[in-house]
Amino acid sequence: MKIAHAAAALALLVGCSALEPYPVQPRAARTGEVDAGPRVAICYDTLVSSLDEVERAAQGECAPETVATYSSTDWYLQYCPLLLPARSTFICAPKK
Repeated sequence: MKIAHAAAALALLVGCSALEPYPVQPRAARTGEVDAGPRVAICYDTLVSSLDEVERAAQGECAPETVATYSSTDWYLQYCPLLLPARSTFICAPKK
């Protein structure tokens, strides 16, 4: 019985870690920070998702003819669930 409970718990943890990065509300510009353009944010699991996956997700949220440029990462959990605790904010800057 204990083995079955342990296996079920492990399956839940592995399954929850398989969540893909997804867009959420971005962090607002900080006081004194120049607002360089529209912002997008992506929640993701830092142990499972690669930075390339997160950047691709951010680029997919930016308008055409813009580039998702990394701005910051936070772990406040107001916008991201416990299983995907990191929120990276990107600025959609015009392509040069």
